[in-house]
Formats: sequence, structure tokens, C-alpha cells
Amino acid sequence: MIDGQPKNPLHGVTLEMMLRQMVDRFGWEGLARDIPINCFLVDPSMTSALKYLRKAPRARKKVEDVYARFVAGRRG
Repeated sequence: MIDGQPKNPLHGVTLEMMLRQMVDRFGWEGLARDIPINCFLVDPSMTSALKYLRKAPRARKKVEDVYARFVAGRRG
């Protein structure tokens, strides 16, 4: 069987998984530096960030783009 999305780094990865990996690696401060949105800048928590990102497609896209670069950096 052929995998439908072999080069898509987001395939099979939930928003929560992305965020947890990036917070573990960069911390909230690092995320706020790379993606300056209030859910990372002001009293950040996993719950509030997930709630906001699920409602804000533009912010979620920024997080997904940073995650894709993060994953590409781990491979290379």
C-alpha cells in the first residue's frame, strides 16, 4: 500500500503533539520569540495555547510552519 503523504511532516501529528515537542525543545520563551502571539507571551499554558490555536487558523499555520522547519532540522 502506498502512503498518501510521504513528505508531509504534519501527517499524523496532532497540534498538541507539535506544541509539546516544541515546548520541550525551545520552551515557551523560545516559541514566543519565534511566534510572537499572546498565548505564548502572556502566562502561557498548554491548555490556553491549544484552545487559542484551534480557533485561530492564521496562528496555527505559523506554528505548523515552525514545526515543519523543526522536523526538517532534526532529519538533516
